[in-house]
Amino acid sequence: MDLRHFRYFVCVAEEMHFGRAAMRLGISQPPLSQQIRALEDELGARLFERTSRRVKLTEAGRMFLPEARETLAQFDRAVRVVRETERGELGRLGLGFTASAPFVPKIADALYGFGQSHPLVELALQELPRDDQILQIVNDELDIGIVRAFDRPALPAGLTCQCLIEEEMVLALRREHPLAQHDAEVRIADLAGVPLVLYGAANGAGFNEHFLALCEAAGFQPRIALHASSFATLLGLVAAGFGATLLAPSLARVHVDNLVFRSLADPVRSRLWMIHKHQLSPTARAFREMVTGPAMRVSVDEERVEPAIGIESAG
Repeated sequence: MDLRHFRYFVCVAEEMHFGRAAMRLGISQPPLSQQIRALEDELGARLFERTSRRVKLTEAGRMFLPEARETLAQFDRAVRVVRETERGELGRLGLGFTASAPFVPKIADALYGFGQSHPLVELALQELPRDDQILQIVNDELDIGIVRAFDRPALPAGLTCQCLIEEEMVLALRREHPLAQHDAEVRIADLAGVPLVLYGAANGAGFNEHFLALCEAAGFQPRIALHASSFATLLGLVAAGFGATLLAPSLARVHVDNLVFRSLADPVRSRLWMIHKHQLSPTARAFREMVTGPAMRVSVDEERVEPAIGIESAG
């Protein structure tokens, strides 16, 4: 017994005529009659009463018809689920991101577009520090991570990353701060003695170390006034005058009273990276393609973004 027998039976039951059912199914009548008899023999019950003038369902046939229809409908649903899943139209997407990612138009547009084009996909979004994202990707708790780092993140074997965008950081300070009183670009050396507010160790992984190295290269040890555990706290502390901080331009789009932004004379470039395993689910592939289009990478030597393939971990 196979699904073909179910389809043949339902078609004959709907037409109540073997000839018309055969035409509808695109087969000749004798094979159709043979298949119905084979089904009846396997079930051990007559499904139709046949005479030279009419076809009629037996009691067993009447009881079998809704079950056969439900079986065919369930099979069609199963086929649809498989095909939609393979096209990335159905399933779950676990996405981790840094605090600044939703403020980047490229990411925000991709999230909106993916939600519109893949309404049946469950989007599981989490704001997480870089190292937590990497760990969850390794453990298959996340499909894709979006992290901010100056250079390519060090990744475990099996993970790959590619640069999505490169931005020059800006200095954020309260409007009354002396460095905010003119429009001239600020040098890193100008931050000597200026209280600074930075992310805590987890959220500032990579950034803090890089920034401290820049200060040391400029000839001074930075004065860290406070560490913030979140983006909102960071902006709030800076707006309250507790210190200055460096932000990606995407975050500078957020309006906060008493907060101003100044460009840096010595460009500090930050990059947004997409991290994932080499093998992606169809749903994750669909999102990656929506974000990247042609794959991108950063040419570190030339300090610019150019079309290329993803950058793989060294293992």
